[in-house]
Amino acid sequence: MSISFSKSFRKTADGAVWGFLAEALMLPTGLITTGYLTRHLGPEGYGIFTLAATLVGWVTFSTTSLFSRTTIKFVSEANDWRPVGTTVLRLNLACGVGAMLLLWFAAEPISMLLHEPKLKIYLQIFSLEPLFFILARAHRFILIGTGNFRKQSIPSAVRWLARAVLIILLVESGLSIPGAILGSVAAAILELAIYRFYVRPPLFFPSPFPAKQLWSYATPLFLSALSMQLFSKIDLFSLTALGGTATEAGIYGAAQSLCIVPGLFALSFSPLLLSTLGHMLKNGQDQAAQEMGSHSMRLIFGMLPFAAMASGAADEVVVLIFGSAFSPTAPLLSLLIFAKVAAVMISIASIIMIAVDKPAWTLVLSCPLPILAGVGHFFLIPHLGAIGAASVTTALSVLGALVAITSVYYVFGVFPPVGTLGRSLPLCGLAYVAAMMLPTPGFWVIPKMLAIIIMIPLGFGLFGEFSPKEIAIFRSLLRRRALLKQN
Repeated sequence: MSISFSKSFRKTADGAVWGFLAEALMLPTGLITTGYLTRHLGPEGYGIFTLAATLVGWVTFSTTSLFSRTTIKFVSEANDWRPVGTTVLRLNLACGVGAMLLLWFAAEPISMLLHEPKLKIYLQIFSLEPLFFILARAHRFILIGTGNFRKQSIPSAVRWLARAVLIILLVESGLSIPGAILGSVAAAILELAIYRFYVRPPLFFPSPFPAKQLWSYATPLFLSALSMQLFSKIDLFSLTALGGTATEAGIYGAAQSLCIVPGLFALSFSPLLLSTLGHMLKNGQDQAAQEMGSHSMRLIFGMLPFAAMASGAADEVVVLIFGSAFSPTAPLLSLLIFAKVAAVMISIASIIMIAVDKPAWTLVLSCPLPILAGVGHFFLIPHLGAIGAASVTTALSVLGALVAITSVYYVFGVFPPVGTLGRSLPLCGLAYVAAMMLPTPGFWVIPKMLAIIIMIPLGFGLFGEFSPKEIAIFRSLLRRRALLKQN
């Protein structure tokens, strides 16, 4: 393990942990906000707010994905990031204004189509959020590209906390649904202000970096991102369209919501990996970049026992969080959790493709998935229902991950360590059996899962997964934290 790889991986892992913790705040703050709004707005009011938020969120995240990975790649490879940053900021400003105007003028026809007259004004107020959120994310991707991994997590954490507080305060002041919307918009503005404090790409100075270069790279990446978004949602849409009831859709959606953790890991780790690989390849550290790519895929193999634990404890987790009425969610969770882990492998492979200047390969990896999924759902859902949908999604996710691993080997000459997979599989069996065979009703499932979570890395250690160099790095980190606490 080279010194350059060790330093880079340590920095990337540290940033990923902080980024994961920041994004994970959406879970408790989201639950608090949801619980408050459902009680104060009522079913009808909360339904309209959710509908408006869903529409705005889809437009916002689709627009944000247009230049996200492209920005990180070009900033990480630039000798001076400012010209790239200026061009990126201008393009995102134009996209943000476009998204805002689209939502503003589409608000009336959408409200008429959905037979909700009040939705018009709510969408028009909400249309401000995409502008500020897209600009905030542009600054975040620039910050990641420059290698400031820890700082990029702070504004995101502040946004989730501020969003919950502002929504509650404004609704309590009597503003009802508009107050909830304005609280969300204000949190996006605050996030932008904090990012602007950390990094200030000039907006009005001339930039020698051509926008055309960004567009040519961004197009296949944007289409790839849209394909993966469609693949992640087509099972629920197909279940509804092919005769599934609203109850079945709710149960399936509940299973999807419990599989969010692997996605949060991908959201926090993938951008940092792209920046790190970009810096390595720019500086001629090809061997270190290959090590980074291999060990990044190795992490996904290491996630499998944790997925097996969640699968084994699915019945207890579902009842604890949603109640016994949602018990049919458990078998769906048992399958979909592995689909989400496989999707993270596809994401990591796509990052490596981008780093080695193969953006079109990301589209090749992702584009067939929603098409094949649509065909599979068409044949299986009428016979197997929700289990059929989950089976198709999981099977195609695993197949996509295998193709992605093979593609990375063909393009970059690296392969995830087979020994890690060999050690992970028996740990999967042990974690699954321990989670399933030790019944723990109610909140006791939490300490049981925490105990298994602790045992999994110990099991990897007993099986010889960690090298002496990795153990030494871990010990140095523990000593460093101990010294910081003493000081």
